[in-house]
Amino acid sequence: MFSSLRPAKILAAVSGLVLIGASWISMQNAAINQKAPENPKIDKLKLQPGFKAEHLYSPSENGQGSWVAMTFDDKGRMITSDQYGFLYRLEMPPVGSGNQKPKIEKLNIRLADGQMTNDAKVGMGYAQGLLYAFNSLYVMVNNRSNQNFDKGSGLYRLQDTNSDDQYDKITLIRELKGEGEHGPHSIVLSPDKQSLYVMCGNFTDVPQMDAYRLPRVWQEDNLFPQIKDPRGHATDRMAPGGWLAKLDPEGKRWELVGAGFRNTYDFAFNDAGDIFGYDSDMEWDFGLPWYKPTRICHITSGAEFGWRTAATNWSPYFADCLPAVLNMGQGSPTGVFAGRGSRFPQKYQKAIYAFDWSFGIMYAVHLQPKGGSYNATAEEFISGSPLPLTDGMIGPDGSLYFLTGGRRLESDLYRITYTGSESVAAATQTPAPTAEAQLRKSLEQYHEGQKAGAVEAAWPHLNHPDRFVRYAARVAVEHQPVAQWQEKALAETDPVRSTYALIALAHHGAPTLKSQAFNSLLRHKFEGLNEQQQLDLMRALELVITRMGMPEGADREKMIAMLSPRYPAKTPNLNRALSKLLISLEAPGAVEKTMALLQGKDETQGPVGGETVTASNDLILRNPQYGLDIAKMLEKMPPAQQTYYATMLSSAKTGWTPALREQYFKWFAKAFGYQGGRSYIGFIDKARKLALANVPKEEFEKYNKLSGAELLTSSGNDLALSYAPKGPGRRWQLDDAVTAVETGGLAGRNFETGKKIYSAILCSRCHTMRGEGGDIGPDLTQLGTRFSNKDILDAIINPNKAVSDQYASTIFVLKNGQSVVGRLVNEDKTHYSISQNPFAPDQLRKIPRKDVASTKFSMESVMLPGLINALNPEELKDLMAYLKSGGNQEHEVYKTAGATSKGK
Repeated sequence: MFSSLRPAKILAAVSGLVLIGASWISMQNAAINQKAPENPKIDKLKLQPGFKAEHLYSPSENGQGSWVAMTFDDKGRMITSDQYGFLYRLEMPPVGSGNQKPKIEKLNIRLADGQMTNDAKVGMGYAQGLLYAFNSLYVMVNNRSNQNFDKGSGLYRLQDTNSDDQYDKITLIRELKGEGEHGPHSIVLSPDKQSLYVMCGNFTDVPQMDAYRLPRVWQEDNLFPQIKDPRGHATDRMAPGGWLAKLDPEGKRWELVGAGFRNTYDFAFNDAGDIFGYDSDMEWDFGLPWYKPTRICHITSGAEFGWRTAATNWSPYFADCLPAVLNMGQGSPTGVFAGRGSRFPQKYQKAIYAFDWSFGIMYAVHLQPKGGSYNATAEEFISGSPLPLTDGMIGPDGSLYFLTGGRRLESDLYRITYTGSESVAAATQTPAPTAEAQLRKSLEQYHEGQKAGAVEAAWPHLNHPDRFVRYAARVAVEHQPVAQWQEKALAETDPVRSTYALIALAHHGAPTLKSQAFNSLLRHKFEGLNEQQQLDLMRALELVITRMGMPEGADREKMIAMLSPRYPAKTPNLNRALSKLLISLEAPGAVEKTMALLQGKDETQGPVGGETVTASNDLILRNPQYGLDIAKMLEKMPPAQQTYYATMLSSAKTGWTPALREQYFKWFAKAFGYQGGRSYIGFIDKARKLALANVPKEEFEKYNKLSGAELLTSSGNDLALSYAPKGPGRRWQLDDAVTAVETGGLAGRNFETGKKIYSAILCSRCHTMRGEGGDIGPDLTQLGTRFSNKDILDAIINPNKAVSDQYASTIFVLKNGQSVVGRLVNEDKTHYSISQNPFAPDQLRKIPRKDVASTKFSMESVMLPGLINALNPEELKDLMAYLKSGGNQEHEVYKTAGATSKGK
C-alpha cells in the first residue's frame, strides 16, 4: 500500500533525498495576511463545481488509528479497518442532517476460546481490503503476526452464525505469504455477484492456483544488464510481480487472472465488466530509462504488465505485455472504485475513481471504448494538501465516501454529495462493445485451458491490427499443447503472425528448436514492417535468446546481417532494441555506433515513461515532503536514453578502442552530476563497475578514476559530500530539541561544522545568509537577533504552523476543473507567472488569466517538517549556533573563553 513514495527520512538528505529549509514564516514580524480557515479539513479541499464535502469523523482524534479500508454491509453500515488495529462499524447520519456524527462501534470478534476480544487484543483487523458479500465480511489481512494480533497475512471470512449482529466465526480462506505495503491488498465483488477478485502486490508470493489465465511460464526475459536496486529494494522479487486472482465465495478454486504489476493496490469493474487497476511507479528510479510512471491498466484475461525488478523492468512496447490505458504521473496509488450507483451527473456515474495518496489527488478517469481496449482521460475530481487518500466507495445513499490516513497519519472520513443543477438520474446506457472487444472476449474463452478448436480460432488473429486482440490470440494458443502448433509456428510465412507465434513457441518450445526459430524469424523482410512490427520482431528474437540461447555460427551471422545495417535507426525505441541485440551478439561496429549515440544529443522526447496526466512540475508544491524529490531531479534531469546506451555498453566485452573507452568512462563522471531518484547514483555506479570488469587489469585504476570513483561514497550509492550528519538521528519534538540546545548552552560550538550542516541539509538552497544562498524563503542573517531558540526550533519542526502569503504557494483552480500549484512571481493583465520548482526558481510557467476560476493560498509550507531529524544533539547545537550567528564567524556565540571559532 502507498507503495510508490515513502516518508522522506531526513538522514537520506545526504544520500539524495531532498530536504529544504524554506519557510521560517512564524518568525516574521510582517503581518500574516492569510485568514485562518473556518474549517481547515473542508477548506483545504478543491472540488468540482456543484459538489459539496462534509467532514464526518476523525478516527485518529478519537484514538482509533488510521483507517485504510472500507465496505458497506447489507444494512447500509460502513465497516472500516485501522491499518494497524481494529475493525469499526459506523452508522452514517443522513445526508443533510447538519453536524450529526456517525455512530461508531468497535467490532469485537469472538476468539477461538469463545471469549470476545477486548480493547488490548485485536480479534480481526490490520486489513488493507474489506468486502461485505455472501452474508459475510471478507477481510484481507496484511500483517506479520504479533502479540497484539496473532493472525498473519491472508484472506479471512467472518460470519454471524447466531444472528446477534456480531461476527462469531472466523475462517481462514487462504494464507498468503507477504506483508507490508506491497503485500495483500483489495477484495472486489464480480459484476455478476458470483465471485471474488483479490489483488496482491509484488512482495506477495503467487500461491498455487487451480487455473492460470496467464500461462505459468513467466521469466525475467530481458537481455538488458540485470542490475538490481543498489539500495536493496525488491532484489529477491522476481516474475510475475503483483497479481490478480478470481475465486469462489468459499475460496475453494483460485484462478490467476493477470500479473506483472508493481504494486496495484486496488481495482474496479466498469459498466462493461472490464477491470481497471492503478499501478504504482518506482520513485527511486526517477530519471532512469526503465522508469514507468503510475498508470491505469486495463486488466484483461491473461494480462501481463511486465513488472520486473530494477533495470530489467519491461518496456511497455514489449510485444508480450500490455500497455497502460493512461499514464498518470508520480504518486502513490491507493483506492480505486467505480462511480456506479452515485447520485452524480452521468459522466461521474460512469467514471472510475483513482486515489493518489502522496499528492492528495482523487482522479475521475473517463473511459472511451477503442478497439479491443479503451482510450482514457482523467480529471482532478478532488484534491487537497495534505490529503493522504486511502480508500473510498459509493455508499448506499448515492454519496461518495472516502478515507484519509495510512502510516499512522491523521485520519479522516469524508462524504461528497452533488448539489448542482445537472440531472442525477441513473445512467442506464452502456456503450456498445466494439467489434475488436467482442473478438477479444471470444478469444479469451480459450484462456481457460485446453479446448478443441482453440488454435484454429486464434491463429488467424495473431496478426490482427489491434494489440489487445493479438495478445488474446497468442495467449489462447499458448494454452494448447505445444505439439499441436509447433510446426505451424515454424512454418508461418506472415511476418506478424510468425512473430507472435514464435513468441509463444519461445515460452513453450524445447531449446533444440533454437536454430529453427531463429531462421523462421530472420526470413522476414525487416524493411517491410512498420516500427511496432519491427520492435515486435526484435522482441521475439530476444525471447528466443533468453529462453533457448544465443544464436551460433550462421544463425548469428544472419541476425547481424539483418539488424546491423539498420542501426542506428530514427527512433529511440528502435535504437534501444537494436543496441540491446547487437551488443549482446558482439556484432562488429556495435560499440562504435552505440558510442556515437551516447555522445550525441539525447533522443528522448518528453518525460521518462511517456506523457502523463499530471506533469511532474505540478506535483512539487502539493506535498513538499515528496515533491521536492521531483524538484531536485528536474533541476538536473538525467539523459535517460544515453543512460540506456551506457548501461547496455557495460556488458560489451569486445569492440573497444582506447579512444572509445576513454570517451565511455568519462561519460560516467559526467552522469554523476545529474540528479535522479534515490537509486540513480547507485545504478550508474553499478553499470560503471560492470564495465570496469571488462577492461584490462593493468588499466583498471586509470578508468576507475576517469569514470568518477572519487566522487562517490564507499557504498557507491551517493555522492561524497563535504559533510554527512553523523547521527544517530531522531524524530525531534520541540521540547526535547529546546532542552538539548539549551542544556550547557551554545558556547564553544564549531563554526565550520555548523556551516557544513547548514549546507548538508540544503537550507542554503532556499535561504540567503550574508548575501549567499537562495531566495525562496526569508533571509536568515538577522535570525539570531530577533528570535529565541524555541522560536527557531518551532519553525523548523512545525513549518506549517503559520504560512505567510509572502512565501506561500498559490493554488490556481482552473475552469476545466484541474488545479495548478506554484509561487506567484509576477502577473499582468493576461497571465500569472508562477515558479513551481524551488531548485529552479527562474523556470516560470505562465497561466492565462482567462483559464483561472479562482485562487487561494496553500496551507502547506514549502519547507519540510523534520528538517533536523538527521542530527544528534551535538550537531543540532552546532547548527543552532550557526543560525544564531547569522553565518558570522566573529559572532559572540563563538567568542566564549577557552574556545575558538574553528572548533572546541
